[in-house]
Amino acid sequence: MDPRHTGEILKHLEKQNEMLVEAYNSISHEVHKLQVEEEMLMRKFYELMDAQGLNRKKESNNNVSQDAPIGHSNALLTNDSNASDGDGHGIGHCTALTAMTNEQQ
Repeated sequence: MDPRHTGEILKHLEKQNEMLVEAYNSISHEVHKLQVEEEMLMRKFYELMDAQGLNRKKESNNNVSQDAPIGHSNALLTNDSNASDGDGHGIGHCTALTAMTNEQQ
């Protein structure tokens, strides 16, 4: 490495670093937007499946014991996402756990 060009190389590396930081921030923002969109779509999907499940319950009501309590079961829902920067380094990890009963669903 020629000492006469170290100033130019330093400027070039600083500019590259700045561009990489901007790209990283942009990609991180886009990943966050996609995670929010995924959560919204999963909620809509759950609502759709829940509505279809209620219709099925009404149709198959004869198969259920009349003495069985309704609305007392628990569910644990997880939403787990993990993003990577391409080099195997994790840049974000988000997990949501929610305990619900049938009445809440």
